[in-house]
Amino acid sequence: MPRLSALAENLTAETAFTVLALARKLKALGKEIVELEIGDSPFPSTPHAKGAGIQAIEENQSGYCPSLGLPRLREAAATFVAAEFGYPARPENIVVASGAKPLEQYFAEALLEPGDGVLIFSPHFPTYIPNLERRQARAVLAPLKVEHAFRPRVEDVRRFLATDPRPRAIFLNSPHNPTGGVATREDLAAIADLVRGTDLMIFSDEPYCHMVWAGRHASILAEPGMLEHTVAAYTFSKSYSMSGWRIGFAVAHTEVVESIGKLINTTASCSPPLAQWAAQAALEHDAATRDDYMDRFRRKVERLCAGLTGIDGLRVARPAGTFYVFPDARPACNRLGISSHGLALYLLEGADDDFGVACLGGECFGEAGRGFLRFSCAEPDERIDQAINFITSALGRNDRIERYLKANPQYVLPLPYDLA
Repeated sequence: MPRLSALAENLTAETAFTVLALARKLKALGKEIVELEIGDSPFPSTPHAKGAGIQAIEENQSGYCPSLGLPRLREAAATFVAAEFGYPARPENIVVASGAKPLEQYFAEALLEPGDGVLIFSPHFPTYIPNLERRQARAVLAPLKVEHAFRPRVEDVRRFLATDPRPRAIFLNSPHNPTGGVATREDLAAIADLVRGTDLMIFSDEPYCHMVWAGRHASILAEPGMLEHTVAAYTFSKSYSMSGWRIGFAVAHTEVVESIGKLINTTASCSPPLAQWAAQAALEHDAATRDDYMDRFRRKVERLCAGLTGIDGLRVARPAGTFYVFPDARPACNRLGISSHGLALYLLEGADDDFGVACLGGECFGEAGRGFLRFSCAEPDERIDQAINFITSALGRNDRIERYLKANPQYVLPLPYDLA
């Protein structure tokens, strides 16, 4: 057998894609599955994006391009963030990459050294820690609390700066995946006040920037002096339904942008120009379609929240943003003696032979998520209704639950979750 590196042997994957593969396998075998596990859009890519992508192919825009991105997209992105989020950016502050995940890695490679401490609010997006491990940086976890609306707390930042031997970075994600929490302008201003005057850097992960259900999205880059401390990442996957195009961009100080450009040059070479043409068209011409999609997502979130609220054993806090609902399933898990991820997989593969619902256990997003479930809204409304009705019934099928736990003892809940 080939000898793998320690990094490769210990690397963890995003569980949503693992559950997605299982759901698709069961579908191929004839089982009907409502897929609420993956954070994808049920809508087509926005029209001008599609048209520009086709035009790029027809005009043979299929060769290499600058590693930093096409100048026309960098200019459009700078104009976009200034108009949308209220902070000035120039084209030289923009670097284009194939989504936010690579930008996490480039942030770590450009700015972190082995042993540096990085504050992560948890539950957290599961690729954060693997991308830190590539640089042998240390993740320092601070819990997000449902009673605080899953917002980052400035006292956690203050404690990190005061107690960590080598505080170097913070990962902020707002609107937040998986909880749906949204940092307020006041939250971000207080964090910025602590960061200024230090060498701390912030990775501000903002792919759900158009999914704020009350008010508008706030970016920490809008706070004075934060361009020197921040790399803000944006994608086209959610707002413009372009997940498969694999395109996004970051806003940062010019020196950081140039450094990330070198990292792209030595890894991916560049992002596909046809995807960049599509992204530029989306920014410049597809705002109306985007806003329509966001309104439809908002209604889906409301529908899913209302349905889950009526299920005995689930406690639902309405998300302030994103298209996820993150119900507290601890009462149901304690009653059934099953872990939250076990409950998620039971709903997918164990509750019924012919029908299932795919969702994720909160522990897929770190230990702070234990006892919760994450549902996305990436299905038609009637399918969401089907899922709600099925979950209500499945939680009462004690014989099926006992059978599933006997076959899968790793999902037996050893001790009840703390309900405090």
